[in-house]
Amino acid sequence: MEERQIMKFKDEDGNLVELEAVARVYVSEQEYLILAPLEGPEEEFVFRVDADETGQEVYNSIESDAEFLAVKKEYSRLLYDAGKGDDNE
Repeated sequence: MEERQIMKFKDEDGNLVELEAVARVYVSEQEYLILAPLEGPEEEFVFRVDADETGQEVYNSIESDAEFLAVKKEYSRLLYDAGKGDDNE
């Protein structure tokens, strides 16, 4: 079984929020991280994975609707492909 990747962030009110990394998606060689809350409503957040000057990963929110839709489309395709694989087992 694959180990869950739990990440901690502070929300806009300064509260600590735990999110689970549910997928890494690549669109045009750019990496994106899909995160979902451990508790609360079922929703997902998309962050672009960039590198800072030291090479450390930094997570940036997506401002562009077109970029968000491209990531959403690729993530949906991955989920669809994973579901098709389950039917063949």
